[in-house]
Amino acid sequence: MSISEPDRSHQISQRDLRNRSAEIMDGLERGERYAVTRNGHHIGDLVPIRRRRRAVSRAEFVAMSRGMPRLDDRKYREDMDRHANDDLYDPYDRAYGRGEFTEDGE
Repeated sequence: MSISEPDRSHQISQRDLRNRSAEIMDGLERGERYAVTRNGHHIGDLVPIRRRRRAVSRAEFVAMSRGMPRLDDRKYREDMDRHANDDLYDPYDRAYGRGEFTEDGE
């Protein structure tokens, strides 16, 4: 993914960056981009960071999952039962196995 060049109206010198840093940071928060120059030569760009979204819209989810194969719930459960042993992770079974509890509640 390429980043487009900053608008030349937002060209700033190294001195401007130092002297107007608060104003320039506010501009970055608004989504503005800056081309930074030193001695009249373009040396870099200041671009706002892309914000991470916390959720995907329903329409985007539908579009992304359109080509996915359908999940067969029964086959999935059979595969899980065949390959995963839930007994290994049951803390009560481990405690009883170590003799920490008795069947009659003593």
